[in-house]
Amino acid sequence: MADPMHQFEIHKIVDLPDFTVPGVGVIDMALTNSTLAMTLAAAAVVGFFALATSKGDVVPGRLQMVGEAALGYIDNLTTSIIGDEGKKFFPFVFTLFIFILAMNVLGLFLVFTATSQLAVTATLAAMTILLVLVIGFVRNGANMYKLFVPAGIPWYMLILVTPIEFISFLLRPVTLALRLFGNMLGGHVALKVFAGFVISLGTLAAGGGLGLLAIPGAMLSLGGVVALTALEFLVAFLQAFVFAVLACVYLNDVVNLDHHH
Repeated sequence: MADPMHQFEIHKIVDLPDFTVPGVGVIDMALTNSTLAMTLAAAAVVGFFALATSKGDVVPGRLQMVGEAALGYIDNLTTSIIGDEGKKFFPFVFTLFIFILAMNVLGLFLVFTATSQLAVTATLAAMTILLVLVIGFVRNGANMYKLFVPAGIPWYMLILVTPIEFISFLLRPVTLALRLFGNMLGGHVALKVFAGFVISLGTLAAGGGLGLLAIPGAMLSLGGVVALTALEFLVAFLQAFVFAVLACVYLNDVVNLDHHH
């Protein structure tokens, strides 16, 4: 059976000259299967919305309906969680959602899935938390401390609650990154394992004799592959949706900080 982890290895496709950034060091500028997968996902998103919005008919066609539904879905999400000010953050949340969704779905057709790399999911999580911090300090200044001091907590409990809230806040980018990474990694490993069983048992059955007893196992494994593939399409959407929801929740915490106290 082929190594199920081999599909996550990063390989150079086009080797380009390294680029040196002062104070950072040497950056490898090579085109890899990871950067190619992300580029294809971005191109697919841009291409889809270019086609969906090219006509702008009063009576929308199928592509326009899907595009408008996606925009309206995330617009309602940001407004329902953050409030009227959620529209200010709609472009960021929508870009996160649609880009992650595109990478997840394309990963089911390509050999490589970008969101199965922790570096990719950690970067998206870091961008989200950085925006939360910037918005929080711009809007609240020194009052950001209220984020770690829940309303209604007796003063003698603050010694215990405040450190917990602070550590919880620091763990937000970690959980964002690990949740997306873990789900995509685990799903693709399971698919690879079941697909390996289909090939191994099918090869055994092709030899005839007692090997024919492997046919039911091969059929069962094939059914598992079909079921897992359907589940992975659902997970691809759910993980993009959860990432967008949590981004809205974290933004709401700092945008409406005074409303929570």
